[in-house]
Amino acid sequence: MTATLPPLTEVLDLLPDAVCMVDADGRFVFVSASFERIFGYTPQEVLGLLAFDLVHPDDRAATVESAQRVMDGTLQRHFRNRYIHKDGHSVDIQWSAQWLPEYGVRIASAREVSELRRAELELEHLAGHDPLTGLPNRHRLQREMKFAISHAARTGEGLAVVYLDLDGFKAANDRAGHEVGDRLLREVAQRLQHGLRQGDLVARVGGDEFVALLRGCRDAEAARVVADGLRARLGPPCALPEGLFQLDASVGIACFPADGTDPDTLLAHADRAMYAAKRLRLALPSG
Repeated sequence: MTATLPPLTEVLDLLPDAVCMVDADGRFVFVSASFERIFGYTPQEVLGLLAFDLVHPDDRAATVESAQRVMDGTLQRHFRNRYIHKDGHSVDIQWSAQWLPEYGVRIASAREVSELRRAELELEHLAGHDPLTGLPNRHRLQREMKFAISHAARTGEGLAVVYLDLDGFKAANDRAGHEVGDRLLREVAQRLQHGLRQGDLVARVGGDEFVALLRGCRDAEAARVVADGLRARLGPPCALPEGLFQLDASVGIACFPADGTDPDTLLAHADRAMYAAKRLRLALPSG
């Protein structure tokens, strides 16, 4: 028996990715069977519809720009956006697309990457956050500081960082053990977060060291008000099954641009100011 090739549509319907064609106006003229598995719509339901109408509103502008680049002759590979599934949830899609002017269609293949995107977001979170407290880590703080400095330089709104080093933590950790120390750090993290203004950020940058990034903070005096509030939140004893633990913090402040114009300089200035404050407190007579 002589082999014959089946119709191309039957081959496309076997693919796990959806193959789509739209006309010059962006209306569906063909979708393969996998379109329903990925998007929830049967081919009959979408033929004639504008593809952009199914795109997540937040991704629509970028999708229009990408489609225009395809229409201009650029082969688009690995473009990602989100579509709204028929049942209402969003699905992450990776596209490869090409404009075929001789046929008047834009042809594209769509692969769902929702699970991959969730894994990427989880890895991004792990890379930028402290696993013990859930706070941003030093790497994430550095990145946020770069954005904040750029914004402050453009707008003149001001920016400050507050460096906090816990007082009394080492003694509590030595007395009660590392497990209790970990619980104390988680409690401190929650208290500091609750003491922030809208838009501020607090990161754990060392064993018992934290940094608050204060966006729009006009000067050191304003930063001191926030810092005093953060210290006040640490004042009440932490009540754990092992007993009451009293903590405080030594604080150092640095302001942009007076004390530095880059993250490393600002953090170094605040760190030095914090250690100066700690030495002064230790030198004062107790009681």
